[in-house]
Amino acid sequence: MIEIIFTLYLSLIVFIGLLSNKFISSQLDFLLAGRKLGPWVTAFSERASGESAWLILGLPGAAIAVGYGEIWAVIGITLGIISSWFLIAEKLRYETEKYEALTVPEYLHKKFNDSSGIIKLTSAIIIGIFFTFYVSAQFHGSGKILNTIFGIDPLHGITLGAFVIILYTIMGGLLAVAWTDLIQGILMIGTLVILPVVGLIELSSLEQPLSELLVSKDPAKSSLFAGMTGLAALSVATGGLSWGLGYFGQPHLLIRYMAISSVKEVKKARWIASMWAIPGISGAFLIGIVGMAYFGEDFFIGKDPEIIMPLLAQTLLPGWLAGLLISGAVAAMMSTADSQLLVSTSAISEDLGISAIKKRKESDTLLNTRIITVLLGIFAYIVAMYSEYSGNTIFSIVSFAWSGLGSSFGPAVLLALWWNKTTREGVISGLFTGAITTLIWGSSPYLKSIVTERLSSFVFAFLAIVIVSKYKKRTKANTENSKNSILQSGSYGVVVEETKK
Repeated sequence: MIEIIFTLYLSLIVFIGLLSNKFISSQLDFLLAGRKLGPWVTAFSERASGESAWLILGLPGAAIAVGYGEIWAVIGITLGIISSWFLIAEKLRYETEKYEALTVPEYLHKKFNDSSGIIKLTSAIIIGIFFTFYVSAQFHGSGKILNTIFGIDPLHGITLGAFVIILYTIMGGLLAVAWTDLIQGILMIGTLVILPVVGLIELSSLEQPLSELLVSKDPAKSSLFAGMTGLAALSVATGGLSWGLGYFGQPHLLIRYMAISSVKEVKKARWIASMWAIPGISGAFLIGIVGMAYFGEDFFIGKDPEIIMPLLAQTLLPGWLAGLLISGAVAAMMSTADSQLLVSTSAISEDLGISAIKKRKESDTLLNTRIITVLLGIFAYIVAMYSEYSGNTIFSIVSFAWSGLGSSFGPAVLLALWWNKTTREGVISGLFTGAITTLIWGSSPYLKSIVTERLSSFVFAFLAIVIVSKYKKRTKANTENSKNSILQSGSYGVVVEETKK
């Protein structure tokens, strides 16, 4: 039964991609769905693409590994989602249409009149690097799911997931992505709400009190601060809360704000997205806690805790429902991977101008864009295969990519929208600082033990933009004052000469 439900689901996704292809006739259609998405589609698409394999697999696995200390991540993520919708969505929708920008880098490029092209070039490189890891994490997740459910070799599962995602993305662009995300978002929220509720009901039927079952034998896992005190406890809390900062700068989420049909519709969409986030994020955490209580902590010794969601679904639910909810897990990966492929494609085709090479007509541009999508998908697939062999967790891969993108673009977008003293040089410095800090901090176990790269890179990038912008403004003001002084001095000299004559 699970196999039939899952096969029907994949067939539906491919069908939507084929159907959406009929409505794609330009780059605006392919990259932003013609800016015609309604509030419900936009909100569910943003949520589905924002919460990937790490939410369905990674966060429950982290809850098992760390315990109640992961509650800070739940709080940070929920606040980040809501804050991004209220601080960025409406203004970005208005500004990107005003500047006729199809991508976030193009918006920054046009707003700050970057004739050098450094903003676009830097942005494209950052997106290319970090999204490769991000997309590969989704492919990696599909391998884990299919291995757990069907016993398929993880490498074969990665191949199947990559093929389906690349196929429907190149057919329908953001329109196909958004409508499949609507279906995937519904399945995901169903998974995240139904599974922990069923698990709690099952646990409450046992002789042992529920309050005892949900408390770990390990005091560190039962602590909100992972058994830490002082500065170490503060590090645990800030590390979890810092997940929320990444939502300000994820290009695959920001394009949802840009694609909604009007600024007025943003107000409806942000409430829909917020109502999805609260039970959705909490539910993912509860899946891990319930799974640990149901199977026992010893069950996970020597096992991958990130398989708890499909394992719990298969054990507690009837086959048809388990198949539907597990499809929701794969939906989480697909809805993120397709969006990231699309953004990576736009970074190369639009921001680097490759689609304009030998461009004769719009159909040629679309063909070039689709070819780029396929090539990027294949590259991410290769990285996913490597990750499977190297043993990296989905949680750690996504954390790294999330930090790089969030800290590079988050401060730049926030300040571009809300601080009128932001300069071109400030934005460039922020992009570089966010990316480089993530690369250095994320590769140092010692630095990460002090504070996560998600927080340090965001703070440093934000400060870099403010400091450089203020310095540039001051330098410009001094230069203008000097010019005015020279002009005034010259004018005075002319008047004196005239008087002498």
